[in-house]
Amino acid sequence: MVNKDDYRIKIILTASRIFSHYGFRKTTMEEISKALKKGKSSIYYYFGSKEEIFKAVVLYEANQLRTQLTTAIKEVDSPPEKLRNYIFVRMRAFEKLSNYYNAVFDKNLDHYEFIEKIRSRYDREELAILRLLVYVGNRRGVFEIEDSEYTAMAIQTMLKGMEVPLFWRKREIDINNRLDAILHLIFYGINKRP
Repeated sequence: MVNKDDYRIKIILTASRIFSHYGFRKTTMEEISKALKKGKSSIYYYFGSKEEIFKAVVLYEANQLRTQLTTAIKEVDSPPEKLRNYIFVRMRAFEKLSNYYNAVFDKNLDHYEFIEKIRSRYDREELAILRLLVYVGNRRGVFEIEDSEYTAMAIQTMLKGMEVPLFWRKREIDINNRLDAILHLIFYGINKRP
């Protein structure tokens, strides 16, 4: 017999693939149940609607992202490397966690209250992480900044600005060079060094 929690995760993972392929709007409960080789009633036992499944998928992916980011930050000790790891993992993860990315950035999902809560939580968590990374670097004398809050917001704004060309265009873009350019700007600015 299948454990209830295991089957719930199986629904989430299966639905994740289908939502990634067809998008939230075009995915149906029928498609999810067909992929699971179960009747729709077995899914309704765990989730009351497609929206509930999507929410579970998005939260599952959000937890994956959080774990990946935490691991990437803990892998290194120097503040610049922590920031570099954070940025690289963040941008790469959004390529793979398409449902979470869509929930955070797709304006067609604005009318779902849970989406707005997820977006708000994402922004707050990211800003807190960036603020901490910048603050620690400043305290260690590696960074020279006047205000961790505004510096963190500036970095977050740069990252969000990169998402459009990276994820909304379907052509291949050299992400590493673009991320290196952003990191260079963050660490050295554009002023000529003496």
